[in-house]
Amino acid sequence: MNLLRLLCGRNAAPDLLPRLNLGLLVLASFLPALAGCSVMGTSTGPSRRAVEHTSAATLPGLRVEDIAQAVTTENASSDRTGESFAEMLGGAQPVGTRVGVGDTLEVTIWEASPPALFGTARLDNGVGSGIAVSQPNTLPGMQVGPSGTITVPFAGQVPAAGRTLRQIEDEIVHRLQRKAHLPQAQVRIARNVTATVSVLGDVKNPSEIPLTPHGERILDALSEAGGTSEPLDRMTIQVTRGTIVRRVAARDLIGDPRNNVVLKSGDVVTALYQPYSFTVLGAAGKNDEVRFEGVGLSLSQALGRIGGLASDRADPKGVFIFRWTHPGDGPQTISANSSGAIPVIYRADLKDPATYFAAQRFRMRDGDILYISNSPVADLQRFVNLIASSILPFSAVRTITQ
Repeated sequence: MNLLRLLCGRNAAPDLLPRLNLGLLVLASFLPALAGCSVMGTSTGPSRRAVEHTSAATLPGLRVEDIAQAVTTENASSDRTGESFAEMLGGAQPVGTRVGVGDTLEVTIWEASPPALFGTARLDNGVGSGIAVSQPNTLPGMQVGPSGTITVPFAGQVPAAGRTLRQIEDEIVHRLQRKAHLPQAQVRIARNVTATVSVLGDVKNPSEIPLTPHGERILDALSEAGGTSEPLDRMTIQVTRGTIVRRVAARDLIGDPRNNVVLKSGDVVTALYQPYSFTVLGAAGKNDEVRFEGVGLSLSQALGRIGGLASDRADPKGVFIFRWTHPGDGPQTISANSSGAIPVIYRADLKDPATYFAAQRFRMRDGDILYISNSPVADLQRFVNLIASSILPFSAVRTITQ
């Protein structure tokens, strides 16, 4: 009774003390069950103990690993988002000189004087007479048809598709011999529709860009499209070439000239803003899908982006990253499942100062789940509040819990 008066104050209502006494007796009757309150539905996810004791029997190949060990063995520190264009997309040669169906050609023909087929022009010599000279004759733009040919007067159907400009010029000259006087020909591509690349995504002007013998590179194509619409340091550049798809952070594209490869006809360059994401669940500042950029994201940065841990209910020893890894990610002490992936749970104890150094090197990956378990004390508090609020007045509950 003296304890109750101390808790409630000397001026507590006389009829409150018996009710408090009854409430404490009821609470005492529930004490044996409090140890198991985390399994009574008060938690929104598995407890730290439940995660740490998860075994391979639950999911074949599953293991729980500390992030400090993961960083040391480089199982998790390697960043799969950082790839190289030079390795898979390098070696392409400049294009734009080989003609394709649909291209438009401009053909110019010369004859030596006196010309026989394409007319003459007279040059005034200043003494009342003129000199007959040949003049270039530029034919109207000719589109390479489905048959792969163009029509040149007096030369007929000239094969063009799949040929270089020099080959087409030689073919025209060959066909005009014995018809024209020392003919010469020049062919250029007036409109290129076959040797092009597409630039898509978060750029200011998505478009199809023709390639030239100059040998346009990735940064040239992005510049032609007006640049990126978001800050470049948060962009990822993806190049699709046939069945090959590669991504690299824009920062690495600029920082390493080897990644700025020559483009090939049919390539698709896509600028992506924060293309990767991880999901955060449990006792965090917010539960959400968090997007991040191609330069990568450390665990410490990820915790900062979600607002840290919920101080009133999070267990700082119960921070976990759920991830499917692949056989090439590090030393293999277990076998992969039928899908070729290995389930791994990485554990972080934020009560340990050394963990914060490891968190700076631990790289988040696309598709990760960051889970923060509830504190056992928070579960106990919720249970006590639930029981006490149904018996005692609000003011008494507040006094006891304080």
